[in-house]
Amino acid sequence: MKKTVTAIMAGTALSLTLSTAAFAEGKTIGVSWSNFQEERWQTDEAAMQEQIEADGNTYISADAQSSASKQLTDVESLISQGADALIILAQDSSAIGPAVESAVNEGIPVVGYDRLIENQNAFYLTFDNKEVGRMQARAVYEAQPEGNYAFIKGSSADPNADFLFEGQMEVLEDALESGEIVNVGEAYTDGWLPANAQRNMEQILTANNNEVDAVVASNDGTAGGVIAALEAQGLAGSVPVSGQDGDHAALNRIALGTQTVSVWKDARDLGKAAAQIANQLAEGTAMEDIEGAETWSDGPNGVEMTSLFLEPIPITQDNLDVVIDAGWVSKDVVCQGVQPGTVDVCE
Repeated sequence: MKKTVTAIMAGTALSLTLSTAAFAEGKTIGVSWSNFQEERWQTDEAAMQEQIEADGNTYISADAQSSASKQLTDVESLISQGADALIILAQDSSAIGPAVESAVNEGIPVVGYDRLIENQNAFYLTFDNKEVGRMQARAVYEAQPEGNYAFIKGSSADPNADFLFEGQMEVLEDALESGEIVNVGEAYTDGWLPANAQRNMEQILTANNNEVDAVVASNDGTAGGVIAALEAQGLAGSVPVSGQDGDHAALNRIALGTQTVSVWKDARDLGKAAAQIANQLAEGTAMEDIEGAETWSDGPNGVEMTSLFLEPIPITQDNLDVVIDAGWVSKDVVCQGVQPGTVDVCE
């Protein structure tokens, strides 16, 4: 792996000095979203659009509605509408390849947003997903250092699913080898859909006569599906479950004790950074000249990418105040249904 990048966040304060004040106004930034099923993408969009318009640029977008083929058409449409730069949250990181090549061939810079698009001409912006996986595994292992583990992974079409799993395995490898913990089932979650995660978890529970002691789920949506399956068997709250994204429902589950951790990736910072980077690239700034950017080649095919990684924060019952104080979520939402005297932040 090439020199790995980290842009350190202290709490929610992100010090990306991506100045745009000197740039000429009037660019069109096209954004292709994979879907809006996840709560967090709406948060990303709001921050991204706000920054794009603050820079004097025009925001145009399309929702692929979880369809890789529609996303190809969406990108073509954004190009035809005059996009000067593209930000793409890929539904399928391989299938999006021809659309990226089309944009590159027309001189339109591309930012691969949150999910890897393994093309050396696309800028890769995300959080450190292997570290997210490590944080998930650490929190679950701390809560349950022995027993039967299930792994509910993300979509097989998203490289992040494997990055997360690799990070999880780095933490749990020794415990697995020693037999302290046992992998009793793992499954990819098609489309990251909670319903698919629930179905996967139900099958793992059935195969193991409900003898599952911990679940490493790769995001808050899949965690929600897992917890629904556990609730149906009377196991919710007794089985540690991980997630990520800081979804409001997940933060409430943490307060209620049915979810152990949500690795928070402040989507507001990511959306803002994407807008600023797209603006700079549209103005002709070279990818390697973006503030904080360095090379990275740890993707499946080893393609050398120009990348920027932000640092996530694991949220548990002990530090729910971090997301509340940051204005990410209100105390009322976090503490809904929580019994008095059970969680400090809800007092």
